[in-house]
Amino acid sequence: MILPKNNIPNLDLNLINDTQWSLVKQNAPNYTLIVFYRGLHCPVCKKYLEELTTKIEDFTERGVHLFAASMDSEKRAKKAGEEWDIAKLPVGYEMTEEKAREWGLYISEAISDKEPKLFSEPGLFLIDNKQKLYFSSVQTMPFARPNFKDVLNAIDFIQKEDYPARGGK
Repeated sequence: MILPKNNIPNLDLNLINDTQWSLVKQNAPNYTLIVFYRGLHCPVCKKYLEELTTKIEDFTERGVHLFAASMDSEKRAKKAGEEWDIAKLPVGYEMTEEKAREWGLYISEAISDKEPKLFSEPGLFLIDNKQKLYFSSVQTMPFARPNFKDVLNAIDFIQKEDYPARGGK
């Protein structure tokens, strides 16, 4: 488990647009928001990432860079990029199981032929511009994820009140 106010593990992944993304190279004015999703097989993930894509400008106005990532193969991730309405969202793929566990994500095994053999369950991480965890939400199931409007409201409150990260003990 990564505690708030502590350094987060590095993350370097290839993107579905044939470029690369590196967490340490993010120069976000305030935060980087990473959304780990289950993969192409997950209709909840599709809806969640499509919703996030509609809020890119709202996050950008608050100085937040966005990134989504999964353990999906390149082929599956690029298929999601083609079929889902997420073209403006940086989406990484082929995160290793080891890296997913390093981030504290739960790992599931396939229960149908539509799922990859192993995949990570969802997680959302808000990371400050010093590469320290501000807050996170990690799930064991695809359901009950943080609402992006609530996340935006939280960022507004944090910035207005200079509210410190909590839960770091």
